[in-house]
Amino acid sequence: MQNLMDSKTLAYINMYAVLGTLENLCEIVPEASELLQGKKPISIGLEVKDGPAATLYFKNGKCRMEQGCSSCDVKLPFSSCEKFNGLIDGTTTPIPSKGFQHIGFLLKTFTPLTDLLTKYMRASEEDLKDPVFFERSTLLMLYTIGVAIAQIGNNDQIGKFSAKAIEDGSVFIGIKNGPAVELVCKDHRLVTLKKAPAKYRSAMIFDSIETARGLFDGKLNALACIGTGKIEMHGLVSMLDNINRILDRVALYLA
Repeated sequence: MQNLMDSKTLAYINMYAVLGTLENLCEIVPEASELLQGKKPISIGLEVKDGPAATLYFKNGKCRMEQGCSSCDVKLPFSSCEKFNGLIDGTTTPIPSKGFQHIGFLLKTFTPLTDLLTKYMRASEEDLKDPVFFERSTLLMLYTIGVAIAQIGNNDQIGKFSAKAIEDGSVFIGIKNGPAVELVCKDHRLVTLKKAPAKYRSAMIFDSIETARGLFDGKLNALACIGTGKIEMHGLVSMLDNINRILDRVALYLA
């Protein structure tokens, strides 16, 4: 079912786009940083056989993700991409291969943090009525989707086909006068930086956070929004065309 979804690509998305958004959750949701207050610095390594490996560092109420997990306090190994994807959808409970004495942090802090992330990423209509929650949830989605574009462009067969046609340079994807991500393409490999680029070759700019949300939730049509000016496109159209093709697959993987 390669044309639909690929478990390895999903594992890269779950690692860097989903769990990677814990960095931003701890920045913009006070409840998340409060969970970490008073806790000793700790690092959790997640290593997937034939898949991604990364370490989450928790310190002073903040979270930072780095690739690889050669030095970590707690190590969670996964025998396959499918097993790791099960962690994200709640069907797998990992057993630490290192740092079992820190099981309290995993159960009482790490799990509530990931539950909080899920609350914001799979938000209920009721929660979204709160304007503060709405804004935070939409910003977290912007960062997750931005990173997911790069993971699909680098790992998914159809995504790689689109990435092959993207010229070198930076693309701005963001909200007018608000947060943005920078998608960097070099030799048909994509990297996402969670900041607005100083210079870019192409841009996709949403006129408001409401427009961004409507697109993320599939309630607004991108072409219609371009027609009404709710989305502005600038620069190299071919770059944006191919990124939009990858973006179509993001919805499939993050559904």
